[in-house]
Amino acid sequence: MTRISTVVTELEEDVWRPHVTVATVVPREGRFLLVEEDVRGRTVLNQPAGHLEPDESLLDAAVRETLEETGWDVALTCLLGVQQWRSPSGSQFVRFTFGADALRHEAGRPLDAGILRALWLSREEIAADAARLRSPMVLASIDDWLGGRRLPLDSVRSFSVRP
Repeated sequence: MTRISTVVTELEEDVWRPHVTVATVVPREGRFLLVEEDVRGRTVLNQPAGHLEPDESLLDAAVRETLEETGWDVALTCLLGVQQWRSPSGSQFVRFTFGADALRHEAGRPLDAGILRALWLSREEIAADAARLRSPMVLASIDDWLGGRRLPLDSVRSFSVRP
């Protein structure tokens, strides 16, 4: 390795990088699609959500995570917002939250590891179970949806460098 590439590598290693995640708010008949999941032995409620994978767009990640965690194929309709959160363990996240319409359910599809089940809950039911929310972003995202927040999907653009 040359001296220049060594310095660049050392500088890149010094750059702090939060976890980049996506989530979807999927409303249907006054209820919202959530997942019940096991996180380090604790059963929590969350929107369908997960990490961005290499060479994946944020929009594709949101659709993929929703399908993998719930069995629901969705169509994204809007960007609800970008949220930043530091967990009690100190992990830091930047989450891109999208609104989506439920299209089709693949009832027999196996769900991701750690996902116990997908369920539809009202805002009141979610708020009543606030102690089990994976993060404050869950209820805040639903409130953004109910409050009418809608940003165009083209607010998020991907400039792929894929071959």
